[in-house]
Amino acid sequence: MRWNMMLAAAASLAATAMPTAAQDRDALYMRSLAATCANCHGTQGKAQPGSSVVSLAGMPAEQLIAQMAAFKAGTRSATIMHQLAKGYSEAQIAQIAAYFAAQSR
Repeated sequence: MRWNMMLAAAASLAATAMPTAAQDRDALYMRSLAATCANCHGTQGKAQPGSSVVSLAGMPAEQLIAQMAAFKAGTRSATIMHQLAKGYSEAQIAQIAAYFAAQSR
């Protein structure tokens, strides 16, 4: 009987932990996508003051998605972004945009 109670408790704990683990995994994936932007746009999308590079932190997601789409399509000129944007799926761009939109300026 004691084993049954322990198994039930463990199953209950695993069931409640799974959504958290999935959320943590998704958050980690989103942060890892956004981290690829740090070399140019700064940690958490905060470019250095006086830089010619745009800060992404706090940028509305829709604006970032539109800019990435323009880079991808080649309708916005860039030195490297048009090449980088082509490497991301629309879903990944949406995740990156959501991450930066949630950051404080």
